[in-house]
Amino acid sequence: MSLSEKATRKQLIDKALLSSGWEPIVRAGTERQRGLVALEEYPTENGPADYALFHREQPLAIVEAKKLSIGPQNVLQQALRYASGIKSSQFNFNGYHVPFVYSTNGELIYFQDLRQPNSRSRQVSRFHTPEALREMLDRNDRTTHDWLRSNLVNHSLLRPYQRGAIEGVEQALIDGKRRMLVAMATGTGKTLTTIALLYRLMKSGLAKRVLFLVDRRALAAQAVTAFNKFEAERGLKFNQIYEVYSQRFRREDLEDDKFDPRVLPTSYLTNPDVGQTFVYVSTIQRMRINLFGMPEGMPGADADDETDADLLNIPIHAFDVIVADECHRGYTSSEESKWREVLDHFDGVKIGLTATPAVHTKAYFNDIVYRYEYDRAVREGFLVDYDPVLIQSEITMKGAFLKPGEEVALKDRESGQMKFEFLEDERELPAPAIDMEWAAPDRDRKIVQELAKYLREQEAATKRFPKTLIFAHNDLPHVSHSDRLVEMLRDEFGRGDSFVQKITGSPSVDRPLQRIREFRNRPEPGIVVTVDLLSTGVDIPALENIVFLRPIRSRILFEQMMGRGTRLCDEIGKTKFTVFDAVGVMEYFSRASGFTADPPDKPTRTVAEVIEAIYGNVDTEHNLRVLTRRLQRIAKDVSAEGREDFKRFIPNGDITSFARDLPDAIERDWSGTMNLLRTADFQKMLVNYKRAQRVFVIADSPQDVVVSGYLIHTADGRSVRPSDYLTAFQTFVRENPAHVEAIEILLQRPAEWDTGALRELRQKLSAQPEGFTQDRLRRAYQHELADMISIVKHAAKGEPLLSAEERVDHALNRLRASREFTEQQERWLSLIRNHLIENLAIDKQDFDLINFTHAGGTWGRVDRDFGGQLKGLLTEINTSIAQ
Repeated sequence: MSLSEKATRKQLIDKALLSSGWEPIVRAGTERQRGLVALEEYPTENGPADYALFHREQPLAIVEAKKLSIGPQNVLQQALRYASGIKSSQFNFNGYHVPFVYSTNGELIYFQDLRQPNSRSRQVSRFHTPEALREMLDRNDRTTHDWLRSNLVNHSLLRPYQRGAIEGVEQALIDGKRRMLVAMATGTGKTLTTIALLYRLMKSGLAKRVLFLVDRRALAAQAVTAFNKFEAERGLKFNQIYEVYSQRFRREDLEDDKFDPRVLPTSYLTNPDVGQTFVYVSTIQRMRINLFGMPEGMPGADADDETDADLLNIPIHAFDVIVADECHRGYTSSEESKWREVLDHFDGVKIGLTATPAVHTKAYFNDIVYRYEYDRAVREGFLVDYDPVLIQSEITMKGAFLKPGEEVALKDRESGQMKFEFLEDERELPAPAIDMEWAAPDRDRKIVQELAKYLREQEAATKRFPKTLIFAHNDLPHVSHSDRLVEMLRDEFGRGDSFVQKITGSPSVDRPLQRIREFRNRPEPGIVVTVDLLSTGVDIPALENIVFLRPIRSRILFEQMMGRGTRLCDEIGKTKFTVFDAVGVMEYFSRASGFTADPPDKPTRTVAEVIEAIYGNVDTEHNLRVLTRRLQRIAKDVSAEGREDFKRFIPNGDITSFARDLPDAIERDWSGTMNLLRTADFQKMLVNYKRAQRVFVIADSPQDVVVSGYLIHTADGRSVRPSDYLTAFQTFVRENPAHVEAIEILLQRPAEWDTGALRELRQKLSAQPEGFTQDRLRRAYQHELADMISIVKHAAKGEPLLSAEERVDHALNRLRASREFTEQQERWLSLIRNHLIENLAIDKQDFDLINFTHAGGTWGRVDRDFGGQLKGLLTEINTSIAQ
């Protein structure tokens, strides 16, 4: 559309001003009073401004208008010139006589706050209302910043890194940033950190109305509960100081705490009031409907039902601060679009929270103002590490091959009806299509049996069943992988239906939020099968096992799924969790680097929108490829009856040929081809065509071979087979004696072995990318008691693996064979033995440790009892230990 500047003003800009409450719009000089008015051609010393916006007799803003074809960002300079040339105004902000300026071409609007020097312009989705500009004008940022600087972050519940995150956000706000990202590992308390931050922002006056966005009702319920539990001031919970609102929940959606979540009055959204101070917790889906109406299409299997939400007229200043929790969730382009649409509508400060900052997330929020990563959290003891177990299935890796005469079951995906047939010819069932197009029950059964062995071992060791979360491939109607797993797990464990449950967003799951709460708080269920609903944000600290039966290629989703197990749980003494990988995701992400991209799960534009883009000559080549691919997919999916229907528009209903020839047809007959593509009935048929019957193959005859074993989780994040880990260790030990003195001492100069050499050995080995620690090496060798010295000697020379107790006893027995010891000396040797079993070396300073001092074993006392020869004796013991 090509419009002149005058037409742009009349058709687009006037309309935008009126919709934001700037009414009437009159020519300067014709008005009688300026209580609320938009004046056109307002005179200044530097020429007439296109619009001057008055409220309560005061000029609050200048608007510079340009025609649609001119980008408005750079023309703010013209608005600034007029702002400095206004003749009669009580305002003076660094030479500007209005506090705010806009520039617009009728589609894009740019805005700048002139009250602060070095302020940055920004794009806004609408003009601010008169009340919004008045509220901004009355706010004193200097006072709020001074409060933040003078009141230290010192809440007793906050850990040091949480205080660091709050300080990082506050400094970014003081520096004038309006978009920022906080990246904290899953399980490190992002929600608690954010609630403490929001309390400070509201207390300082920087924020009054806060929107806390999540993408699941379960997370909304968790957030509301967390706000109402947080003691912001002594004896006062957050919701006793500031109002906390949410969307409507069912009672069973919430925790057992005795509070009733308050539903936000609609007027708080549509008519923001400067006197209101509150937090509103909402799903992104609900807010999107409030802003833009119900989108086309139905929600996915794990999505939430927000169909009771209404389209509302919400101004851009409805919230001062918008927090986007788990903002990484745009890991497909359709989800990214959803987040962006909602965030871009509001003019408030945007704070993104995530454990896994994706490329698009960082691009939107610009700056990561604080980062606290998983590895650091494990080192500092705030999260637990994991042990990986690889479950290998031949069918998973190779697929299945059926011979003529074998019986298969064919299940109709639409009705669930099943029929059986004997194959007349051989048939290959490809591995990539397993659980989506076919299933081999023996494969799932044997994987379940293999998993059960580990779970029973854990139960025997801890005297409790370990809570286990299984990620299934899908929960599709009639062919649900989740349902098959639930049945097999119930058969395997035989503990009743309540012991194994499915929790997905499927209509077949009754009250999923209540089921999540039961999984978190009660002994049963012990095992839960999900697809995506529990992949992010839901806190279940007692979770001890994560099982991957769903192949994924998104690093963001993978890390979020892994994050379900990382939380500490003091109630069960949790020190680690176990990851069972039956589909190769650990190996895949060991190889992959950086962020991986998923194709969109659904097209982000309707077919009509794609066709209109072609008609409008917008990126025609790209959109033509998109349309061609969509037509080719239809050709593969359409039924015979559907092809007959297409004959009304396409010769012989041959969609394949039509798609192939479309680029040539558009070039040859633009008008006729576009008339066909833009026909409403044709576009409707492209969406609602009759699909061919789709069957799901169930092959009972293929028998699977399933094996499993622990992998080694290396320091640089890889999961490798024990044999590969030990090969790398042997190579390092044999090739580096000259570079690691402690190895050279062990292998060639044992008389120099002491606590310093032991310390260097452990430090140098653990610093390698593989992280050669005693625990990892013991697991790789399958020798739980092997000591570090024998591990190194075994790698270098093939010497046998010994336990620390065996090594120390050998050394002391050699010592006793060469001399006699008194009863008192034997007492000291017993203490020395206990120390060596734990430490493999001993020096003078070790006699200051509690196990010696409690027994009266100071260095002077013990040295006297050994006739002043203790130093030489310890050297002899250390040498013998190292031999």
